[in-house]
Amino acid sequence: MQSDVPSDRQPLWVINRMTTAEFGALFAGVFEHSPWVAAKAALERPFPSKEALLAAMAKAVASAPEEDQLALLRAHPTLGGAEARRGDLTAASRAEQAGAGLDRMDADEEAAFAAMNLAYRKRFGFPFIVAVKGQPDRAAILAALTRRFEQTPEAERQSALAEVLKIAGFRIDALVDDARVGPGRGGEAEV
Repeated sequence: MQSDVPSDRQPLWVINRMTTAEFGALFAGVFEHSPWVAAKAALERPFPSKEALLAAMAKAVASAPEEDQLALLRAHPTLGGAEARRGDLTAASRAEQAGAGLDRMDADEEAAFAAMNLAYRKRFGFPFIVAVKGQPDRAAILAALTRRFEQTPEAERQSALAEVLKIAGFRIDALVDDARVGPGRGGEAEV
């Protein structure tokens, strides 16, 4: 019987048995240029589910000092920005932005995004972050940027961190098979 799970997705029982280095390498890209999140979450193993894995990563972010949280936010690329045009994005960010069409904007859209992104970064000190995979289209992304621009800096930092966790959830889904079956004693499967 063939599995519908892509071969690059790892079952939880394998993830729970990985060395810390293997775990860190697998999850290094879940949080943009912030492998410390995976390193902290690795200490929480074993995970009974993908949700528990994401919760451990969320705990690592929530318990981090504010300066580490801000560094995590600042590590994200500008949506539809120069990094995308130059190709200076992580593979995950490139795929996510392309999936939302942020690499195919016309001149007017690009100008609107550029102006709002610049104003947002000046106001909050980090780029606008939204889980583009969960957005219906570019207009919805721009509307969210405009709406969130009105928040207080603390409320927006919390909104941005919540979006980072949504992005992490999508990325974990692409890496982890939630099957709880693994090898047991004598080679039989155990749940």
